[in-house]
Formats: sequence, C-alpha cells, structure tokens
Amino acid sequence: MKPWIYRPFEIRNLFNPAFCGVLILRSIQGFEEIDKSGMPFSLVLLVLPMCLHKGFREILSNNNRANFLKIISDNPHLLVGFAERTTSLLPYTFEGLGLSMQHNSIKVSEEGHICLLSKGIRKQIDGTIESKECQHVAMKLGKNFASIGDRVTIYTTLGIRP
Repeated sequence: MKPWIYRPFEIRNLFNPAFCGVLILRSIQGFEEIDKSGMPFSLVLLVLPMCLHKGFREILSNNNRANFLKIISDNPHLLVGFAERTTSLLPYTFEGLGLSMQHNSIKVSEEGHICLLSKGIRKQIDGTIESKECQHVAMKLGKNFASIGDRVTIYTTLGIRP
C-alpha cells in the first residue's frame, strides 16, 4: 500500500480510513442490535465491498423488507467481480479497523468477534447524502448478517471463500 501522501486525491477521499471505519462500525452496530456477541471478523471484510459499490448500495437500500439472501438471488449481476473487489478493498478495511482500534471504538472478543465499545460510534448519522446512505446500508447489512447467523451461508451465497 502506498504511503498516504502518494495516493491519488480520489483514493484518499473515497477510502479515507475514518470513513471506512465508520462504515464498519455502523455494520457492527446493526449486527449487535440482533446478536450481542459481535460481528465475526470474516463478515467485517464484506462491509466495504458492498457499501461502497453503488449498485449494491442502491439495491440493498431499496429493498427494505427483503432478506439479504433473496436480494442476492434476485440480483446475480451484483456478484460479477465481487471477489476481486473484496480482495482489492482489504487494505482499506484493515486501515479502517486499525483506526477504530486505535481510537478504542472496537475490541476483539475471545471468540474472535469484533465488538463495539461504549464510545464506539454516535447514534446520529451525519454527513453528505451519499455518506448517510452508505452508513444506513452498512447498518442494514449488519442486521441482515446477524439474522442469517451463519458465515458459511453468506460466503456461499456471494460465491466466495473466506
């Protein structure tokens, strides 16, 4: 990964570690509303590829009542290039997680789940229209992951291996 000052302006803005961290925290927040044990690390890796991809984000935000697995089965085009996108976003996911750990927003449980700490994230969602949409989708994604409750099912549905 290139040092921060050598990254293109667009990359620095879109993949800002603070913004990526907020999306991850929102997803964990949504997950913990259903499952208090925290989000498994392997699911955290899927948050940015879904929330930052406009197609994924729009379909997830427009299907309020649909189950995540049904959304994916009804929209297989979302999976085109998903594995590569996930792999390419791993460094930004790790930066967001690192910054969140550094600011004592998250912890790793003994089971290997990522949990929010009490000062983890504000309840109110702020920012531009697009950043708010990303955060809402991240929370919804976390809730969907917790409702499914099985990492293998999620990864199999997405056609990738952990």
